[in-house]
This record gives sequence, structure tokens and C-alpha cells, in this order.
Amino acid sequence: MTSEQLSTLSDTLFTVSIVVYAVAAPAFAADLAFGRRPSTRRTALVSTGAGREQPPEPQVADDQSPSRRWGLVGMAVTAVGALAHTGVLVTRSFATGRVPWGNMYEFGTAAVLVGVVAFLAFGLRAPVLRGLGLFVLGPVVLGLVLIGLYLYAESGPLIAALRSDWLAVHVSAAILSFGIFIVSAVASALFLVAVHRERSRNAGEELSIGLWGRMPTVAALDRVAHRTAVFGFPVWTFAVIAGAIWAESAWGRFWGWDPKETWAFVSWALYAAYLHARTTAGWRGRPAAWVNLVAFASLVFNLLFVNLVSTGLHSYGGVS
Repeated sequence: MTSEQLSTLSDTLFTVSIVVYAVAAPAFAADLAFGRRPSTRRTALVSTGAGREQPPEPQVADDQSPSRRWGLVGMAVTAVGALAHTGVLVTRSFATGRVPWGNMYEFGTAAVLVGVVAFLAFGLRAPVLRGLGLFVLGPVVLGLVLIGLYLYAESGPLIAALRSDWLAVHVSAAILSFGIFIVSAVASALFLVAVHRERSRNAGEELSIGLWGRMPTVAALDRVAHRTAVFGFPVWTFAVIAGAIWAESAWGRFWGWDPKETWAFVSWALYAAYLHARTTAGWRGRPAAWVNLVAFASLVFNLLFVNLVSTGLHSYGGVS
């Protein structure tokens, strides 16, 4: 196939992956709507001495498969979407003869793929976590649509500033950590909703079970958010270090407080603060979850605002 044909195939697979993910989302919704409720015991939040609250210790579930049929359908369709999604990057790589993350379109596409693969790994390992599927794939579909509409770039060679072997090292680490942090942020957001419901129930309010009755427990959501952040943080640390080494090679200095560098450090500090808060009495639970969401927001701000609006050495006119 010619380069033009491979590029066209890549664009087609991008659309296919969106459609397939959009089909998988209702399957996970059906899992929540019609599946059996998990028998994991939902215990009240434990109050800390500082007046804060923290999730209960993990409970062993008697049955971690709320709905095998719909959950498995959702997982299978998502896996098909991930294969098509992978094809987007593979075909673009063959079309351009380089690693397929040389601009914001490719970076965003690859980062979202990592998030989907991370969710699949959790869903295969612990079936109860398939309840996250709807809340992961919803942002995935929306994110890919926005990436396709506003960040799309024609396939082509790298600009001169990015022609370095460090591109594969630095940007690969950034993509991997960004995708992992997507799952962590979703889990923290759902954790905050779950904590609010637990507090309302403990206060005597009548709450309909609805879809939420089949979601993972507060403790399970907290564990997912924490474990993904624990995995992603050292990868992000490596990405920052690799970027500094690349900067020294390209510009003769390791660090210059360029807007991109500054916000990368801000994100690193916020994730370090989250991991520290997660183990600090008085900051476990809701406060730590909010720090995690702020940290992810800083990553998104760095990717979009710094690249598209601010000026600096990393402003390449849409190139990540």
C-alpha cells in the first residue's frame, strides 16, 4: 500500500474505533442496568481523628461478576475497538516512516488508547471493575471526537525540532503516563460520588439504588485510583527527566522554566502530593481524590492551553 492509502486507512480506523467504543458503552450501561448487584458488603466510611473520612478497608467480594453476559459483551467490543485504535497508530507509522506521536492529534490518540488498554486490564483481572466501563468509554468517545475535530493533522514527516531519538523515549513515557492517569481520574471522580452517597445514606437519606447499586465499592474505586497513580507517577517522572536530557541536547540547558516544562513540573508535584496525601491521616479519602483530579486537570491544561495558546520553545503550532 502507498503512503496515501495507509494514511486514508488510518483515518478510517480512527472513525471505526469511535463507533466501536460507542457500541461498547451501551453494553456496559446494560451491565449496570440489568446485571445482578455485587454482593460485596458496603460499609460506612470510617472517621479519622482529624474529622476527615476515609474509605473502609477492602472487603472480599463473594461474587465479583455483577453481570457476566453484558459485562463480557462490553469487554469484547471494547477489545475490538482497541485493536482498531491500535491500527490507527500502526498504519500512520507505516505511512510516515516514524513513530506515530509527532503532533497533538497522534499524542492524544495514543494516550486515549493507553487509557482503554488500562481499563481492559483491570476489567479482566477484577470483573467487578467492569462497572467503570461506561464512565471510561464515555470520555473516551467524547475525547476522540474532539481530537478528530480540533486536533487532526495530516500525516507527514516530523518538523525539524522533533527529529531526535529522544522523541520515542520522552513522548512515549508521557503518553503512557497520561493514559494511565485518565483511568485514575475517572476512578477518583466516581469515588467522590460514591462517598457522597455513603454520607447521605449514613445521614438517613433515602437513596434509590439505580445504576449505582451495581458500581464498584468505595474501597475498590479508591484502590483503582491509587494503584494507577502509583504506576503512572514514576513513568511521568521518567518523562520529565528524559525531556530535560533532550532539552540539554537540543538547547544547551536541562531546564529553562519554559511554560511546558513548568506545567510538567506542576503536574509532577501535584501527583506527588496525591500519593503523599493518600497515605497521610486526615488527607485520605475525599481530599486526596480532589488532589488527584486537580493533578489530571493540570495535565490536560498543559496539553491543550500550553500547546495551543501560550508561547515558548515547546509551541510548535499544534505539535505536542
